[in-house]
Amino acid sequence: MSTLAIKNIGILITGDINNPVSKANTIIVEDGKIKKVGNESILDNCKCDKVINANGTTVAPGFIDSHVHPVLGDFTPRLNTLGFIEGSMNGGVTSMISAGECHTPGRPKDAAGTKALAMLAHKSSQNARPGGVKLHGGALILEKGLVEKDFEELAKEGVWLVGEIGLGSVNNPEIAAPMVKWAKKNGFKVMMHTGGTSIPGSSTITADDVINTDPDVVSHINGGPTAIAPQEVDKLVNDTKLTLEIVQCGNYKIMKHTVNAVKAKGELNRVIVGNDSPSGTGFIPLGVLRTVSYIASESEITAAEALCFATGNTAKVYGLNTGLIEEGKEADFVIMDTPMGSVGENSLEALEAGDLPGISMVVVDGKVMVTKSKNTPPPKTKAEVC
Repeated sequence: MSTLAIKNIGILITGDINNPVSKANTIIVEDGKIKKVGNESILDNCKCDKVINANGTTVAPGFIDSHVHPVLGDFTPRLNTLGFIEGSMNGGVTSMISAGECHTPGRPKDAAGTKALAMLAHKSSQNARPGGVKLHGGALILEKGLVEKDFEELAKEGVWLVGEIGLGSVNNPEIAAPMVKWAKKNGFKVMMHTGGTSIPGSSTITADDVINTDPDVVSHINGGPTAIAPQEVDKLVNDTKLTLEIVQCGNYKIMKHTVNAVKAKGELNRVIVGNDSPSGTGFIPLGVLRTVSYIASESEITAAEALCFATGNTAKVYGLNTGLIEEGKEADFVIMDTPMGSVGENSLEALEAGDLPGISMVVVDGKVMVTKSKNTPPPKTKAEVC
């Protein structure tokens, strides 16, 4: 049994959109799970193997990138790039969710092949953690010819994601809706491409297409990279209860419009944050953090709320036991502070000023994976192991 404690926390972000900031300043982790959250008195009579002194800085749940397009391991042939997952860890990402392995060279487009690819990617991601990141890979790309039994067989092998509908040959509600019902019946979470055509072979999808298909997640409502019109966004915000994903590799004007519309409706629990990378836009290790910063500085959303978009909201949508700083959750944390030279006095003020916080430590399952981010600016104050 191993025990880790984090003490002297200045700002504790819970990941809970209904209560984003906690007054607690101490966390105890036992065997990779959060055991206690409270004040420093919880350390009384606690024998810790390791203690992290946050030195008055911010501790947040590890970020969950809700939209990545991996292939196998930490290589993406889309940009001929190695290390994009490990690089994202240095941007505070501790979990990733595949939206489909669409960049696989020679990607099979028949029913048997798309099933095989999903199964391979799922099982590979279970056995590999590049940099320590928990990649949930193997998102089935819907192709014509799939039948209900295919979803049953995949579910038995552990596959539980349907990649964004529209990447494959299934791109209209008449064909997609029955498959979505089969998928949900077998416990899958379903995403759907929204907006203009992204890669050759994909499709342009409207708000009505999404509504008539009924996925769980409206993938990149702000475009991947081309967005639907503001009126289309409003239809999805006002006429559905679907989860609305905003991404870095999209349209910033529509990103702002979306979060402000959801704020006005009082339904901030519906927003999640992804990167949609690697893509033609690039590989962006700080994409989730950059999106949080843009939202916090340019919309009506606070920095603490925006951080919940990238943590607890996503965890709840996908049923992950992380993203929230609560007892029993997986001990995934980002420790950060205002960057040197920022006008912000702490990480939240820095985000609301449009700056990126400096990450001093990343913890996954109670293990310190990063002690100095190679990608963020340096923090004004660093956490340290004492």
